[in-house]
Amino acid sequence: MAAFILLMSSPTCLAPWHSLSARVLETGNNISPFEVANGKDLWSYTEANPDFRELLNNSMGCDARLTVQATIEGCPEVFDGVESLVDVGGGNGTALSLFVKAFPWIRGINFDLPHVVAVAEKSDGIENVGGDMFMSIPKADAAFLMWVLHDWDDEECIKILKKCREAIPEDKGKVIIVEAVLEEDKEGDELGVARLMLDTAMMVITNKGRERTLKEWSYVLRQSGFKRFNVKPIRAVETVIETVIEAYP
Repeated sequence: MAAFILLMSSPTCLAPWHSLSARVLETGNNISPFEVANGKDLWSYTEANPDFRELLNNSMGCDARLTVQATIEGCPEVFDGVESLVDVGGGNGTALSLFVKAFPWIRGINFDLPHVVAVAEKSDGIENVGGDMFMSIPKADAAFLMWVLHDWDDEECIKILKKCREAIPEDKGKVIIVEAVLEEDKEGDELGVARLMLDTAMMVITNKGRERTLKEWSYVLRQSGFKRFNVKPIRAVETVIETVIEAYP
């Protein structure tokens, strides 16, 4: 977890918390505290600062190793029948490499912005593809998104999910989402505070990002054209705040 701790304790990520009033006190303001503190939004800043980009990619890879392993061990049935998998926002390819190693019949496509995949790891069974998820997504049996949709508001989420739907087969395709699901008025939820802290972090770091309740997930999935979905908590101590959502056309 060293990379994650270094990222969260860096001046770039600590400074936005001192600018939280930019979001809280100004009604209708969509400029994130991150942008107030650093002069650019997260994505522009990351592209312009290679050292921060490397730290961010390493941090996401660190989290991926924990979360993906827990997904493989706790929900292996999610990947039954999946012969090709596109990891949307796959970063340096850490998550996809773990999936392909665990399920060697899967052909992987690591999809992210061109400057991200340019430094992605090269692995057998994985193709690195650069592009824009708001424009088009490479076709595969299933699309995988981990900690991507919480970066965006409902309108942008729906756009991304619609592109995912276009990329998968109508008959057997699905979208696999790994995110937190906020619990509403659930007594005894020991991890509720952790989930709400994630929600607050998204408010600080992104312009419109947020964590979602099950009802809110249902809304964005239905609006994106998915007729049904399943929710499966990941059964692992390290990732108990995370959930797998399977959505079908």
